[in-house]
Amino acid sequence: MSRFLNGKEVELLAPAGNFEIFNQVIDSGADAVYLGGKQFNMRMHRKDYNLTNDEIREAVSIAHSKGKKIYITFNNMMSDTEIDEAKDYLLFLQQVHPDALIIQDMGALEAIKELGINIPLHASVMMNVHNKQMIDRLWELGISRVVMSREVSLETIKCLSGATSMEFEYFVHGDMCAVHGAQCLYSGVLFGKSSNRGLCMKPCRWPFRIKGKDDETQMPKHYLAVKDMCMYRHIPELIHAGVNSFKVEGRMRDSQYLTALINIYRKAIDRYIDDPAGYYVDEEDFKKLYDGRVRDLSTCYAFKIPGKANIELSGKREPRIFSNAVEEFEINMGRIQEIKDRIHIKKLGRPLLTVKVNNIDALKQAVDSGADEVYIAGEVFRRDRPFTRSQIREAVCYARDKKVYLSLPRMMFDRQFNDYQALINKYNELGITGVIISNLGAVQAFRNSGLKLIGDYSLNCYNSKTAEFYSREGLSRITASVETSVNVLKNILQRSSIPIEIVVQGAPVVMYMEHCVYAASESNLTAQDCCQDFCESQTICLIDERGCEHSVYADQYCRNHMITSKDICLLPLVGKLCSLGTAAVRVEGQHYRPDVLGKVISIYRHAIDCICEKREADADLINQLKQITGRGQSLGALNFD
Repeated sequence: MSRFLNGKEVELLAPAGNFEIFNQVIDSGADAVYLGGKQFNMRMHRKDYNLTNDEIREAVSIAHSKGKKIYITFNNMMSDTEIDEAKDYLLFLQQVHPDALIIQDMGALEAIKELGINIPLHASVMMNVHNKQMIDRLWELGISRVVMSREVSLETIKCLSGATSMEFEYFVHGDMCAVHGAQCLYSGVLFGKSSNRGLCMKPCRWPFRIKGKDDETQMPKHYLAVKDMCMYRHIPELIHAGVNSFKVEGRMRDSQYLTALINIYRKAIDRYIDDPAGYYVDEEDFKKLYDGRVRDLSTCYAFKIPGKANIELSGKREPRIFSNAVEEFEINMGRIQEIKDRIHIKKLGRPLLTVKVNNIDALKQAVDSGADEVYIAGEVFRRDRPFTRSQIREAVCYARDKKVYLSLPRMMFDRQFNDYQALINKYNELGITGVIISNLGAVQAFRNSGLKLIGDYSLNCYNSKTAEFYSREGLSRITASVETSVNVLKNILQRSSIPIEIVVQGAPVVMYMEHCVYAASESNLTAQDCCQDFCESQTICLIDERGCEHSVYADQYCRNHMITSKDICLLPLVGKLCSLGTAAVRVEGQHYRPDVLGKVISIYRHAIDCICEKREADADLINQLKQITGRGQSLGALNFD
């Protein structure tokens, strides 16, 4: 029942959280409905939501009898055991014939191909699709539609839709997030409930104070709480940008709210298609949308980087508190022993010691202290400056026989591809060994560069099938997700043929944002306006209600990086991880001063050498790390099973 304008499909896509809601929504003005089964999707908080297999079968039959479509969300990040369990479910879906599966995990894509499932595939927003290189590769892999990243503008979609046969889906209404798709890792690290697995506890919705800003009197504000998306006033712009499917968020919303919302959008779309030149915005319908809103409304990133206007600072309309602030678990020797008891030594290898650095002085300290490979940050935390070509040459020269890699930005639009393509074209002159790959588009762009490719933890490798996928794409090593539990990590290490790297120390970025907290907290401007470079004079530290401090760094592209409040520290487990075949252990060191980083690397160099040479390491290394870094130490996601 999709509508067409000038030969292009315009579909209105509605959510349904359970079978009762589906029965109401299917009779609304929606052309298609997306819904999930009882497992393997991104809405797993409530047992009374999602559909049983029998309900899915009936929902597909009902929808098809009405000339409408059903898309199944198979879109969470899965462990190896879950992928094994999912095979029967996929075979069931093959029999039921939904109109598409929405997927996130490249391991899920591998399982679908292995089973010969021939249901059309759509790339979830959690794939964070944002560049043509990624779209081209997904098309080659059999993906027919992409749900575009929330940070992609309509102008960008217009350029992409004219250069590809891919269908484009875009959120037009509902709950949004401050963090790039699949790049919010904090819920998984803090609670063991991953936002990439449908269990997000929404730490972005907590109230925070800003350290140093009238600490005694300042009222906490919701600096990361995004308003709801509303594109009702911009139906023509969406259509002419090449958006094929207008997606409404809301699988946790009730049927009354959804049907009213869907029908208002239906009338507007039909009115525009019927008479584009005579189209008008129905103010009465907009008032109904506004009066029925959950949070206040915004157009988010559709037209520009919105800054403060996109944030619900007061938090007064926040519908549900998923969690309260908690402190990251301090490292616990009892837990360490539990983990050790579950890992039986199979072989002892010598892992490479790798480190990501933020400046040339840190690189020199890392090399001098025993790092085997050094990763030059592509997104440099201010107040440091991006590495220049001459500094990269200096780094390679200083490293001598140590390998130097260039780490690419996580989000790569045309600007980033142009910047790094120009640099990497001169890699023979620079002497770098390879690049740290951040997204599938970067694999596509640099797979024939002659450089060694290593996958970063932003690829969310949570199972061995994902690891094998990227191995076939040309990666020589991949970093495991920092959200892995003990069992998940064991399975990846034991089942993967591609070498695996693990972040064992430091502060990984757990919230990666296009939103600039600096500009939003200091003025009404965005980071793209004349924001007075607030990030040059300070590092913002968000303090939650427990008093835990969360540093937020801005980079040269004005993106913000929030790190853990404590350092990840797997030092006591390095020997056991080596016994499972870990190829490299990494220190995420961008937040360390150069002298501190050097001491941290020395401790890990000593520990690894002692393990491999079967000598006793110095006692009390963890306390040494605490004293050197001035930060608490935590096992991160390994605190959870």
